[in-house]
Amino acid sequence: MSDHTPASESPGSDVPYGQDALGQDRAHSARLYDYFLGGKTNYTVDRDAARDLMRILPAIETAARVNRAYMHRAVRYAARQGVRQFLDLGTGFPHSPNLHEVAQAVAADCRVVYADTDPIVLVYADELLDSRPEGRTRVMTADVTRPEELLATVAEEDVFDLGRPVAVSLHAVLHLVPDAEQPHDAVGRLVDQLAPGSYLSLSHCTGGLSPATWRAVTEVCARHGIVAQPRSRSQIRRFFSGLQLVEPGLVPAHRWRPEAGSGPGLLNSEQVCLYAGMARKT
Repeated sequence: MSDHTPASESPGSDVPYGQDALGQDRAHSARLYDYFLGGKTNYTVDRDAARDLMRILPAIETAARVNRAYMHRAVRYAARQGVRQFLDLGTGFPHSPNLHEVAQAVAADCRVVYADTDPIVLVYADELLDSRPEGRTRVMTADVTRPEELLATVAEEDVFDLGRPVAVSLHAVLHLVPDAEQPHDAVGRLVDQLAPGSYLSLSHCTGGLSPATWRAVTEVCARHGIVAQPRSRSQIRRFFSGLQLVEPGLVPAHRWRPEAGSGPGLLNSEQVCLYAGMARKT
């Protein structure tokens, strides 16, 4: 991995250079997720927010690990179904094995585009470019709420053939998109432009299993400048409108095709507080 970090800035520093430009003066969802996964790309503001959240929802670290394990299983599933093109939206910071490593372990010729709107995520994205020689990876700036622009940028990158199936990953992303930005409509427009045989995989926090706790979670997030909108199972199910859900459907993330050693064990749904599912475009 080459070092793209300025000499006066380090992932664990408390007062990094250029913090206003990169949003490092306030908590950020990607850095919170990194903290919950045991990473080092987070700052004092993130750790303070994380501890506030953990006081209300102690299992939030477990939920992050469950989400990561679900991603691995979903990507392996799509690759085993013959998909060779993966679009990861809301990439966040690298944590090996990354999506391309999981996909290329099944089929070395898999191609992966990582997309995020956060400039600091892109600073650390060099770890996502170590593709196997048979495949390719790219990192780009793109926003799921602007699907036409997103796919136009993907086409310009010349990594994918959009006439062939693509597996789209929206893992722990959509609960950061408020209803005012019309995420259901945006996801629908994105899927409409994909080839038949494509897949949509998503995971999404829910308040339905513990409403009072999640009201407190959203309040803490708002206090730290983070938008959080957990949704009910039926609201999450709407993202798959017109698609064929893969068995077992939309379920708590740890119950989606569990594998031995894949994520934390001995969990209940309230601890996980995360629905996950994958669906195919026919």
